[in-house]
Amino acid sequence: MSKKLLDHITSPADLRRLSAEQLPQLAGELRDFIIDIVSVKEGHLGASLGVVELTIALHYVFNTPEDQLVWDVGHQAYGHKILTGRKEVFHTNRRLGGLSGFPKRKESIYDTFGTGHSSTSISAALGMAMASRLKGETEKQHVAVIGDASIASGMAFEGLNHAGVTDANLLIVLNDNAIGIDPSVGAVKEYLTQVKTNRKLARNNIIKALNFDYTGPIDGHDLPALLGELSRLKKIQGPKFLHIITTKGKGLKKAEEDQVRYHAPGKFNKTTGEIIPKPVSEKDPPKYQDVFGHTIVELAEKNERIVGITPAMPTGSSLKFMMKAIPDRAFDVGIAEQHAVTLAAGMATQGLISFCNIYSTFLQRAYDQVIHDVALQDLPVIFCLDRAGIVGQDGATHHGVFDLAYLRCIPNMIVYAPADETDLRNIMYTAQLGLSHPIAIRYPRGKGITPHWRQPFTKMTIGRGKMVKPGSDIAILSIGSIAKNVTLAIDNLTNNQKVKTAHYDMQFVKPLDESLLHKIFGQYRALITLEDGCVSGGFGSAVVEFAARNGYKKDILTLGIPDTFIEQGTVNELHDVAEISPERIAARILEFL
Repeated sequence: MSKKLLDHITSPADLRRLSAEQLPQLAGELRDFIIDIVSVKEGHLGASLGVVELTIALHYVFNTPEDQLVWDVGHQAYGHKILTGRKEVFHTNRRLGGLSGFPKRKESIYDTFGTGHSSTSISAALGMAMASRLKGETEKQHVAVIGDASIASGMAFEGLNHAGVTDANLLIVLNDNAIGIDPSVGAVKEYLTQVKTNRKLARNNIIKALNFDYTGPIDGHDLPALLGELSRLKKIQGPKFLHIITTKGKGLKKAEEDQVRYHAPGKFNKTTGEIIPKPVSEKDPPKYQDVFGHTIVELAEKNERIVGITPAMPTGSSLKFMMKAIPDRAFDVGIAEQHAVTLAAGMATQGLISFCNIYSTFLQRAYDQVIHDVALQDLPVIFCLDRAGIVGQDGATHHGVFDLAYLRCIPNMIVYAPADETDLRNIMYTAQLGLSHPIAIRYPRGKGITPHWRQPFTKMTIGRGKMVKPGSDIAILSIGSIAKNVTLAIDNLTNNQKVKTAHYDMQFVKPLDESLLHKIFGQYRALITLEDGCVSGGFGSAVVEFAARNGYKKDILTLGIPDTFIEQGTVNELHDVAEISPERIAARILEFL
C-alpha cells in the first residue's frame, strides 16, 4: 500500500478521515502533485500553491459540497479540484475536452459557482446564503475565498456592503498575499499592509465597521491555526470575515521569488523551478501586446497629452513599458474596469488622450460606462482591447468573442481590428492625432505575423477597407488578424480556384466602408464574411444588414464563432471547432465554387 496520503483521497469525505496531524503531510503531497503536473502541462501555478493549506482546511472543517465554497476568479482552485474527485484527470486541465482551468458548475458538484472573472465570490456566496435562510437551512455554511487584489474591486465592495446588514450565514476568507497577477495597488492594499503589522488597526478596521465578525490576520500556512479558527467561525451565525496571510507560489522557491512570472510560468523544471525557455529567434514576430506597449511609449514621448490606463494588467497588456518609461502618465487602477473607463473619460474631457487598455473579455464588465460615460458624451477615448477573439486554454470565461457585436451597436463608436502589427501601430498613431469619436481597437493574444514591425507611422483613413487579393468569382471579407487564416486557406486552393477567390480586409466594423462594399457586391456573385467574434450581431451581420438596406440579393455566408460558449483548447483547435481554421475556410470556399 502506498504511503502517500493523496493516493487515497478521492473526495473531501476521504480527507476528513485523516487526523489533523496528518494534514501537513497531505499539504506537501498536494503541492508536489500540482507542481509535477503544471511543470509539464502548464497552467496557473503560484495562486494554487499559495492556498494549499487553506484548501485542505476548508474541506476538512466544512461539509462540502453541502456546505458551499466559492473561489473568486478560480486561478487558485487546482488543489480544490484535485481533492474533489478530479485528481486522475487533472492532467487534462485546460485541454480540449478536459478540465476547465477554472471552477465550473457542470464539471463538479463541488464547484458551486462558475468563476473566471474576479470579485464575484462575495455576491454569489451571499446569494446562496440568503437563499438558504429563506429555505430554512439555518445550519448550512457558505464560504467565499477572495484575494486582496479582487476585494478592492467595486463589485466586492457592493457585496460587503449588503452582507453586513443581513443575517446570512456567510464567511468571507480574505487570502492576502499582496499580489493578483501583478502586485496589488491602491489604498486598500496600503491599508491591508498596515493591518498586518498594526494590531490596533486589526481591532478597529473597516470590515468590523461593516458589521462583520472579523478575525485575523493569521498565518494561512499554519494548518492548526486555520483549523482552529475555521472551526470556531463555523459555529457563529451571520456575516464573518477571516483575514489570512499567504505567500503566492509557496513551496517552490522560484515561484515565491518571482510571483508575477510564476503566476502562469509555462513549462518549468519541477525540481529547480527553472522555467524552460521556448525557442526564440530575432526573426520571430512580437506579441501584439508588446507592439502596443512599445508603440504607446514611442507616441507618448512625443505627445505629452497621452496617458495610459489599465485595470490590473500592466504586464499582460505591456503597459508596464510606459509605467517604467513615463510613470507619471501610466496608471494601474487595480481590478476596476468600470472605474478605468470613466477615469479615461474624465481625462478626455480635459484634453488628454486616454489609451484605456483592457482585455476584451473584461471590458464587458464596464459596458454601461462605455455607453453612458464615453459614447453618449462622444469623448474620444481610445480603447485598446487585448486578448480579442479566441484566446486558447483559459476557455469560455476569457475568450474575447463578443466585443464586435456589443460595440458596433453603440452610437459614435468607431470599431477597428488590425490585421497585423503594422496596422496596430498605424491606428494608434492615427487615433492620437485627434479623433472626434471614441474608438475601440481590438487585437489578439500572442504573436503577430510581422518580424519587422517597427516601421514609420502612416496616417490611416477612418472607415476605409482594402483589397488583399483580387479575384473573379467569390469575395472573402475578413476583419482583424483572422485574415491570416484566409491567406492560408487560399494557399490550399488550386491555381484556378485562387484566381476565382478575392480577399478583402475591411479593417473597420464601424463605420463600414460602404463605397468598397458597393463595388464588392457589384463584382462578385457570392460573399463569405469571416471574424473571430460571435456571428450573432457581429461583423458578418453588419455586412448582411448593408446588403438588405441596399437591395443586394447575393449569397452571403457568415463565418465566425457560433451561438454557443467555446470551451478551452489551443487556438488552432478552437478555430477548427468554430470552423474558422484555414482548412475549414478552404472547404467552405470550395463549396461555393
